[in-house]
Amino acid sequence: MHRHTVAAFRFLLVTALAALPLTAQQASVLPPDWRHTGKAKVAEGREAMVVSSHPLASEVGRDILRAGGNATDAAVAVGFALAVVHPVAGNIGGGGFMVMRMRDGTAYALDYRETAPAAATRDMYLDEAGELTDKSRIGHLASGVPGAVAGMLAAHERFGKLSRAAVLEPAIRLARDGYALDESRAGSLRGSARRLAQFDGSLRQFLLPDGTAPPVGHVQKQPDLARTLEAIRDHGRDGFYRGWVADSLHAEMERGGGIMTAADLAGYEAKWREPIKIDYRGWTIWSMPPASSGGITLALLLNIVENTPVLPAFGTPELMHLEAEAMRRAFTDRNQYLADPDFESVPMRLLLSKDYAAGHFRNIDPARATPTPAFNPAIVEGNNTTHYSVVDAEGNAVSTTTTINFGYGSFVTVRGAGFLLNNEMDDFAAAPGRPNGFGLVQGEANAIEPGKRMLSAMTPSVVVDPTGELRMVVGSPGGPTIITQVFHVLTNVIDHGMTLADAVAAPRTHHQALPDQLRIESPNGFSPEALDALRALGHEISTSGGWGDFQAIMRTTAGWVGVSDPRAGGGGAGF
Repeated sequence: MHRHTVAAFRFLLVTALAALPLTAQQASVLPPDWRHTGKAKVAEGREAMVVSSHPLASEVGRDILRAGGNATDAAVAVGFALAVVHPVAGNIGGGGFMVMRMRDGTAYALDYRETAPAAATRDMYLDEAGELTDKSRIGHLASGVPGAVAGMLAAHERFGKLSRAAVLEPAIRLARDGYALDESRAGSLRGSARRLAQFDGSLRQFLLPDGTAPPVGHVQKQPDLARTLEAIRDHGRDGFYRGWVADSLHAEMERGGGIMTAADLAGYEAKWREPIKIDYRGWTIWSMPPASSGGITLALLLNIVENTPVLPAFGTPELMHLEAEAMRRAFTDRNQYLADPDFESVPMRLLLSKDYAAGHFRNIDPARATPTPAFNPAIVEGNNTTHYSVVDAEGNAVSTTTTINFGYGSFVTVRGAGFLLNNEMDDFAAAPGRPNGFGLVQGEANAIEPGKRMLSAMTPSVVVDPTGELRMVVGSPGGPTIITQVFHVLTNVIDHGMTLADAVAAPRTHHQALPDQLRIESPNGFSPEALDALRALGHEISTSGGWGDFQAIMRTTAGWVGVSDPRAGGGGAGF
């Protein structure tokens, strides 16, 4: 069949499949013994939908929409609510990225990534022998200047309909009156209690007086955080970046040997940037530009595999080999070239070129794995990040990924103000050419500089189908695996015709160039025969129990379906 004929057939098939109600789409192609098969959490709504990492936060967003707010109002309300009910990742002490597509087709990207404090230095995390310490991950020195409050308020000021008080009030109420811990949140606190107890503010905020984690059902009240949220409600950004909250953060830094100052806070700015536009088999994906690496790396992946008119079947070694080799090449480029564009020259036009991706595709050997080349650092995400997606009744869409990096960030809670601080400084190349906490090996372009935004893998994305209609809003936490998760869900829907629930639940693979290994979810995600075939091609395979907390929305003929990842404790709410 001629390539253009194949493309036309696929366009018609995928458009028809995506328009069908979920129950009318093809039977699941997932392995029946895969532990997540059939277990994605699905919400439905005829007019609007919100999905996030906590059902309470999603309900906050839904209620904002019902009260006359738009997708931006709901997204901002959800973001503040997650800072209360999902402290492992939801935050006002970190930063993030927001991609917005309005009902008129215009798209926007907002960068509120953290920045390095003015006193930061290139080698601040190296010991006398030049070896990396853990100070970029634990404690006061690990934190970049938070951008979350500035970003959410900037989005609300530009596009929101409701008052600032209206979108903050639900989070204030949850912090002041409390909420019952579910198993996901109680289990998370149990796993991190020892680290949290090392810091007085965190012990008081999250743990019982004896330093143990509260049980399931415990009503978690956070009066200090409620006061901070009230200051933001009453004074806007000055309620956080100046005044008593900023003074509290500065005092916390001085107590713990940190370097962030009141001047760093007062000088922080969120930045509107031009979103990345990706064309893939007639579909359009709007995603995030640098200082996120997500959009460009996702574009590289999609552009490479697009050179195959029809992808091999899901779960086959042919597909997994192609994807691994595409990931290897995309992450090699990501780790060498991408950084904060306000500090470094990023070759975006080259990296987004279809011809450039075609060159990568031609270098893929179908008969063997090609080893990752030696990394030259001179060439110029934690799994606790969280994502939420919103679509309103007018067809406006917001995709937001926000983070404090690792679970509970630096483990430091600002005493008296009640919010955790990030440990995003680890996302810089603290020692170019050597791995960070996610195993990423990055170059000089992402070295530490005062005021610079550290490179991220966050990939909030909005998807438009070949007819020009809004079709999906997607994203996930997961460090560097964020990019490959988004890639998998998109290709699962577009190429493999999966329902959104199956696309999110499907077993995942990940390759980030270095370490040179293909990571797979196990057990029973992929057949032993497929894995043996990959090893015979030269792939080193490592296994993992799973990663990510994907939150996605998709349009069907019945309205909107929201899908929360079965791997975590999220949930959607629609109407």
